[in-house]
Amino acid sequence: MTDKKKRPFIKDILIGKGLFASVYRGSNEDGSFFAAKSVSLSEHKHLCHLENEIAILKRLDHENIIQCYGTEKDGEMLYIFLELVSHGTLEQAYKNCRFKESQVSHYTRQILQGLRYLHSCKVVRGDVKCANILVTESGRVKLADFGLSKSMEDHSLSSKLGLGSSYWMAPEVANRKRVGYGFPSDIWSLGCTVTEMSTRKYPQYNARNAVSLDRAIRSGKGPVVPDYLSDTLKDFITQCLQPDPNQRPTAANLLAHRFVNESSCPQPDLTELLLLF
Repeated sequence: MTDKKKRPFIKDILIGKGLFASVYRGSNEDGSFFAAKSVSLSEHKHLCHLENEIAILKRLDHENIIQCYGTEKDGEMLYIFLELVSHGTLEQAYKNCRFKESQVSHYTRQILQGLRYLHSCKVVRGDVKCANILVTESGRVKLADFGLSKSMEDHSLSSKLGLGSSYWMAPEVANRKRVGYGFPSDIWSLGCTVTEMSTRKYPQYNARNAVSLDRAIRSGKGPVVPDYLSDTLKDFITQCLQPDPNQRPTAANLLAHRFVNESSCPQPDLTELLLLF
């Protein structure tokens, strides 16, 4: 992979910290800025996620996928250098301001474009949710954090990787059926993510406690879809949340849905998007 970063690089402020890695803003001697994601080489449990992310991202090139600039081992750390997206995640955005339905449509269409590309590359995104989707100042979204993604052509790491976040998890994945972890599980998670954007809450289930929540997720009943959403939006979510993965549409199919079709749902004004930041 071509390394666009020139040494030495300067680690600036911490801009994110997840279960597996820390992300810093970095810069090099040319004055270029990027995100530097790092894991200690001694943290073998976490290292496999970053190695998986590197293996996945070096194959990809799409406007709705975070761009990888290169990697480096420095002492006891492994770094991956990524495109810096300065306006944070979709989760941070909807917490700042309620999205209009036109904005939800705009973001959903781009997520689908990214998923269609990934699936054409035989990559299951895994763990689709607003916290793993970055948004630029112009309203372009970037799928990020590929530590739990899976190449359908490479099973060497699949047994070491987790399954994602339970609220967004497809029933066939929650039931730990290996054959069920595939492209349709990304579509289920997309339905949960669109519900999340529309309600400004994590997907809600009719569950009283952790046990009943787990049972509800495994059952395939799906999260609650509020009645106040438009019929077009509810239909889109319902299609994503088909309990039978074989009945779920593909990302390419969903791009023709009226909720995200560009002819019926044009891009919102840039001023609407900028109000979020």
